[in-house]
Parts: sequence; structure tokens; C-alpha cells
Amino acid sequence: MMSEAAEGVRLQKVLAGAGIASRRAAEIMISQGRVEVNGRLVIEQGMRIDPDRDVVRVDGSRIPPPRRHLYLALNKPRGYVSTMDDPEGRRNLTDLLAQSNQRVAQKERLFHVGRLDTDTEGLLLLTNDGELAHKLAHPSFKVPKVYLVEVEGLISTDTLRRLRKGVRLEDGWVNPDTVKIVSTAAERTMVRVVLSEGRNRIVRRTMEAVGHPVRRLSRTAIGPVRLGNLPQGQTRDLTREELGALLDLVEKSSGPTQQDQSKQGRTNRD
Repeated sequence: MMSEAAEGVRLQKVLAGAGIASRRAAEIMISQGRVEVNGRLVIEQGMRIDPDRDVVRVDGSRIPPPRRHLYLALNKPRGYVSTMDDPEGRRNLTDLLAQSNQRVAQKERLFHVGRLDTDTEGLLLLTNDGELAHKLAHPSFKVPKVYLVEVEGLISTDTLRRLRKGVRLEDGWVNPDTVKIVSTAAERTMVRVVLSEGRNRIVRRTMEAVGHPVRRLSRTAIGPVRLGNLPQGQTRDLTREELGALLDLVEKSSGPTQQDQSKQGRTNRD
């Protein structure tokens, strides 16, 4: 943390620039003891900080640094591959961006966080922040992802118990964070699954292993970012709260081990 005499930006200016409040209102928030910098409560006015390095919180919520990168949520429809380009000429994420956000498609080199199968729809994160993209996609950071899964057949109590205990696949055990039946109708079951790991077609293979092939699969959340009512094929900027929570999530994780790094090149599709 910088002292007031050192170079830096006044804390109230940082808060105002982040859209938290006007400078005057930010000063009041500081005097009320609602602002922390690097875990320390700040009540003095005029403190100067480095907004790119110092961690600022208001009422416990992290305020992300000034945006020098793009952070987008995309609702991927079925029928698109999760790549920015495709040598086989299949429809890809760049095609979607060209339809929904021409400026981004033309000017920005974006990374996609993780992948979804061509037949899977739902939330993808896109960013030109390579470091954050790597952390969010790496399995060792254990970012929870939420899926709505429509499967064939009615899931029994025993099968539900088996899913919750863990399912063994050919490449190891799958241990969902949570599994919950949402609805049943006409020999179909809708299931909500939360996973903090990513492997090739992990959701589909898990459900097939217990005898319930997937009919439709959608990812509805990645960590604190929710798909909500974002139309298919469209993008939106992450909110300040979402970005701050994502930064907290990856920083609280233990990060990759040496063994994890050796597996990094493997392709993960949900």
C-alpha cells in the first residue's frame, strides 16, 4: 500500500472512477469506516493507492481495478464450436461476435474461458486478459460451474445418491459439488449440476455412466457470473460486482501444482 505522500491516486478518486459514488460521497463512505485497502480499514482522507495493485473493498465487496481489458459474457447457442476461428470452416465464436458486437469482433483478440461442446449452449466468458482467462480455465483453481441438464428417463433416488457420491469414469472420478432434480416430465428429468472441475464432455459422460443420456445441456453460471436473461448469441459486459468477485475467487484458490501444469495442454469441454 502506498502512503499519502507517495505517488498514486487518491482513494476517493478511485472510488468515484469505479462508479461507486461521487468524490464527496466517497469521502463520507471512508469516514464511516466502509472502505478497506489490502484488508485494512481506512478512515483517513486523502490516502493515495495504486489502483492496479492495491485491493479495495467497499462494504466487503471488492472493487476491481480500472478496466484496461474487456470482460464479456456470451450466451453460446448450439451449433457453434468454442474457438475463435476454425480451420474446418465451422461456425465459431468470432462469427457470433460479428453478429452481436462488430467492434469487438474486428478490433480485439479475445480468449474464451473454457469450452462448450458444439451441441452445448450457455455461458462462456470472453476476455483479452490472458492471465485471468488462464486462471479461470485451469482446473486447479476449481471455479464452480452450474449446468442445467435434460436427460432421458426418470432419475431414481438410488441414481441421484450415486451422482452425489461420485461417478467413476475411464479417466477418474467425477465428484459434483451438488446435484439436484429440478423437474420431471414425460420420461425426462431436468437436473441442476454444479462442478468445480472441467474435463472433456464431463457432464455428458457422467450422465451416460448412470444410464441417462443427455438430451440438452446448458451452462448457466461460471463462479459469480450468471447467464440470466442474456439472449442467445448476444454478449454483455461483466458488472463491477461480477469482476471483483471473479478476482477474489481466483486469488483465494491455491492455484496450479506442478502436476496440474503437466496436464494443462489437455482439452476441456463440458
